[in-house]
Amino acid sequence: MKLNYKRTILVGFAFFLISAFWQAYDTIVPLILTNKFGMEQTYSGMIMSLDNIFAVVLLPIFGTLSDKTNTRFGKRTPYITFGTVLAAAFFIILGFSAKLIWFILLLLMCLLSMATFRSPAVALMPDVTVKPLRSKGNAIINLMGTAGGMLVLGLSIIFKTNTAGKTDFSAYLIAVSVVMVAALVAFLLTVKEPLWSSEAEAENAKLDKENEEKTKVEEAKPVGKLSRSEFVSLILILASVALWYIGYNAVTSKYSVYATEVLKVPYNVTLLVAQGAAIISYIPVGIVASKIGRKKTILAGVAMLTIAFGSASFIKEGTPAIVMYLLFCLAGIGWATINVNSFPMVVELAKGGDVGKYTGFYYTASMAAQIVTPIFSGFLIDKIGWWVFFPYAAIFAGLAFVTMFFVKHGDAKPEAQGALESLGGADD
Repeated sequence: MKLNYKRTILVGFAFFLISAFWQAYDTIVPLILTNKFGMEQTYSGMIMSLDNIFAVVLLPIFGTLSDKTNTRFGKRTPYITFGTVLAAAFFIILGFSAKLIWFILLLLMCLLSMATFRSPAVALMPDVTVKPLRSKGNAIINLMGTAGGMLVLGLSIIFKTNTAGKTDFSAYLIAVSVVMVAALVAFLLTVKEPLWSSEAEAENAKLDKENEEKTKVEEAKPVGKLSRSEFVSLILILASVALWYIGYNAVTSKYSVYATEVLKVPYNVTLLVAQGAAIISYIPVGIVASKIGRKKTILAGVAMLTIAFGSASFIKEGTPAIVMYLLFCLAGIGWATINVNSFPMVVELAKGGDVGKYTGFYYTASMAAQIVTPIFSGFLIDKIGWWVFFPYAAIFAGLAFVTMFFVKHGDAKPEAQGALESLGGADD
């Protein structure tokens, strides 16, 4: 059994354009609000949190809607197509908004457009991938997303978006929108969703039948379509997702300030080290998970993240740079290990055509955490002091280890094949 890398990369163009948008959004919108409209950081932060609020409410809805959609283009493709076109159009107009009220209204429309297809786009990979190979598939999808973000960062250098006091970002927003539409065109010309989904569904049905014949499992009273044991595992996985995002996002959202005010060092190099370590880890982590299972791999990742954050609690001004690089490298590898395997565990529990709904559950947990943690961690820092910064992250990562430890479902059986074979990919 081999992952079809070509198909997975082509499907990944949807995540490529999503990541391109969010990289530009996170970089440019705060600059526009501050430089162009003179908004204070408190109010700017409130506006920037709208995307996570939208996500919590809308991602499960559109994930479920896409599950029930049936067109000749597939379940997910119509949402990806219309959502991308609308988001790109609103993003372009955003750069020409002269009044704050129009800017906010256009931003809301842009975020709404993105919310309509985020869950369907992410659900497409599990749709076209056999269950045991979804961790590998998710690794490729993450690589495609990283490529989209890196391309947009390159464009930001070309268009000099970091120029002090710059207020006109219209050319850059047009360029980003062109990248999004180009990725969409590549997706539409190459991805055959109905065919690929039906092939994967047939293969999954064979595997399910084989597993039923080999293993007899006594299940408790069902909760919906899940057994009670499966339902408990789903809740524990989602709780784990929320907990490690609470810890991780507290660091990523405030590390630049912490590094500048407390450590007195540049923040960007250490973050680049973490990102680089994550990128290098994606594919090996997917392969490891196929050998030892997703749960064990995630537990190892959570342990690495907890150790990295816990050890970083002892960093202070004057700490050798190599120590910081090593700890952030460990955190990056740990995060990649978690990220590649957690989403496949959630959709592994989906029954039949419910992948989109379960994708929405996953993003509801992660987005809710990212709404709460900047406020809660900021409150603790204001009241107690910066010394709580890394311990806060380590505690929540450690709690995620506990909840994940008791998960009993959502894993995939390790593959019985050699390492070289696992690297292979089937051709179309």
